[in-house]
Amino acid sequence: MYFDSHAHYDDERFDDDRNELLASFPDEGIENVVNSSSNVASSKASVALAEKYPFFYASVGVHPHEVEKMTEQDLLELETLSKHEKVVAIGEIGLDFYYDLSPRDMQRYWFKRQLELAERLDMPIIVHSRDAAQECFDIIKASGVRKGVIHCYSGSAQMAKDYIDMGFYIGIGGSLTFKNNKKTVEVVEQIPIEKILIETDAPYLAPVPYRGRRNDSRLLKYVVEAIGKIKNMDENDVCNITKINANRLFIK
Repeated sequence: MYFDSHAHYDDERFDDDRNELLASFPDEGIENVVNSSSNVASSKASVALAEKYPFFYASVGVHPHEVEKMTEQDLLELETLSKHEKVVAIGEIGLDFYYDLSPRDMQRYWFKRQLELAERLDMPIIVHSRDAAQECFDIIKASGVRKGVIHCYSGSAQMAKDYIDMGFYIGIGGSLTFKNNKKTVEVVEQIPIEKILIETDAPYLAPVPYRGRRNDSRLLKYVVEAIGKIKNMDENDVCNITKINANRLFIK
């Protein structure tokens, strides 16, 4: 049974078949899903999904792409939503200096404000970090937050170890299966399985052999297979240990 630690089933690409798809998950071996959010509207949609499906949980937060429009009222709404019994994390939050869809000073400001929220509420964070590895690490370290997951990890093996030492898990998804992605393979080789969470980032980042298509939690088996090969582990063990990890972080 799989625990998908990061997905976006509120995305419009699921509008045509969302209910049918999600209802099929228990029979497909999907035990739990954390639906991660990108803004306040998305956070509300994630909570609604978590209310509808017993195996769903939600994280609430504003993605770095969306923070240019963020307000203090939004932060208050996130705090209110975070108190829902099915909300398990603040996220996804962080820095994205690759696309730079929001000004960097605003990304930094609202990342820090949402970290303050997570610290105050004693909640884990789900972190988006792209082309901002060291700054993202430094901001988190300074924040005092010491639990969460670095989603779709793309940094170095050494930084992954540094995050683990600070109390974090490393999120591994479909990009592990991409040709020539030696960096993530190296990360998986060098960190303990007890610190890995598996994820889809659905509808994004479908693994090989479905790369370029819409992703969903049923394709986690390809991520598990890749981790098993890299670490010379039985796939059932990979599944079970990463599920325990996710439960420990999000549900306890």
